[in-house]
Amino acid sequence: MDRLAKGGLVGQLDPISPGIRAGSDVANLALLGYDPAKYYTGRGALEAMGAGIELRPGDVAFRCNFATVDDDFRVEDRRAGRIRKGTSKLAKVVDAIKIDGVPGIKTIFKATVDHRAVLVLRGERLSRMVSDVDPKEEGAKIAISKALDGSEEAKRTSAAVNEFVKRSHEVLREHPLNQERANDGEKAANIVLTRGAGIVPNLPSFKSMFDLRGCCISGTPMVQGIAMAAGMEVMDVKGATGGIKTDYEAKAKAVIEGSRDKNFVLVHVKAPDISGHDGDFKGKVRTLEEVDTLVGHIIDEVDIGLNYVALTADHATPVGYGAHTGDPVPVIIGGPDVPASRVLKLSEASAARGNLGRIRGLDLMPIITDLVGRSRLYGS
Repeated sequence: MDRLAKGGLVGQLDPISPGIRAGSDVANLALLGYDPAKYYTGRGALEAMGAGIELRPGDVAFRCNFATVDDDFRVEDRRAGRIRKGTSKLAKVVDAIKIDGVPGIKTIFKATVDHRAVLVLRGERLSRMVSDVDPKEEGAKIAISKALDGSEEAKRTSAAVNEFVKRSHEVLREHPLNQERANDGEKAANIVLTRGAGIVPNLPSFKSMFDLRGCCISGTPMVQGIAMAAGMEVMDVKGATGGIKTDYEAKAKAVIEGSRDKNFVLVHVKAPDISGHDGDFKGKVRTLEEVDTLVGHIIDEVDIGLNYVALTADHATPVGYGAHTGDPVPVIIGGPDVPASRVLKLSEASAARGNLGRIRGLDLMPIITDLVGRSRLYGS
C-alpha cells in the first residue's frame, strides 16, 4: 500500500458525506457510482441476490443474524459468538417455518456467511416499509417490527416478521446443535434477528453508466448482490469466504483472470471490518497486513504503467469503537500519468495531507473514468 501511495493520488474519502456513519450497503453503492438517495431500496434484497435466491416482484427480503437471547428476549450476543459451523443445519429448520397468523405468505430462509443469513417473504400485499427486530446492541431486548408508513401492506408484513422471529426462537432453542454448543461453553444461536427489509433495486447497468465492463470478486453476499444488480459478472473464487479467513492469493489470481476480458475488476475484502467490530486490535493489524500482501500481488501482476489501481474502504470501523463511524477513510489511485503524492507511508494522517484532497464516495468513479479517458462531457 505504501508503494501504491508513493506513486499515486492519495486523499480522504467520505463514503456518503462528512460525518455520516455509512452502512456497508449504501457505501458500496456510492463507491460504484450509484447515489443511495436515488437507488437504495434496502439491504435485504442485495443480500438475498448475492446468496443465490431469485427474487420475484413483490418479494421482501431481510438481512438476518443468528443471535443469542436470554429467556426475556434480551440480546446477549447479536452474532451468536460469531458462529461459523453448523448454520446450514439451523437454517433447515428455520426454512420450514410457516406463518400461520398471516395467510398467504411463504418464507424462504438461507444461511450465508458465519452468523449471517437471509429471509425472503413471498406473497401478496407485502411492503419493505417495516422496522428492524435487531436492536443493534447487546443488553437490549429484541425490538418489535412495526409498520413505518401505516399502510395495510406494511402492517401485514411486520406481523409476519414478528411471528417468524418468535417461531425461530421456538425451533432453535432446543436444536441439537445448540445443545452441543452449550456443552462446549459456546453461545447458542437460539433466535433469528431481522433487519434491512428490501426489494430488488432498479439500477442502470454499470456498463451504461461508465462504459466499463465490470466483474466482482467477493465472498460477501451483499457486495455480490450489488454487482449482480449492476449487471456485473460475479466471479466464483474458491476460498473467497467473506469471513475473517479468506484466500487472498486466490483473490489476486482472480483479478488477473478477470482482467483478461473485463476492464474493471472490483475486489472486496471483509476481514478488517470484522476485526473492527470485534474490537480485535491484533486481528485488525493481521488482516491489514494480509490486505497489504494482496495489494502487492495485484500491483506486481498488473502493469501499473498501463493500468489503474484504486484502493479505499467502504467505511471506518475503529477497534476502539467496535462499530462504523463517520470518519473519512484513505483513498489511493495509482496508474499511468497520475501525479505522485510523495506520501511515503500510508495512514489516516498521511492521507489527510495527500494530493487528492477530500472526496465523497460518489466522486470516485467519475475520477476513475476521467483518468481512463471514458468520462463524458457535462454541458455543451
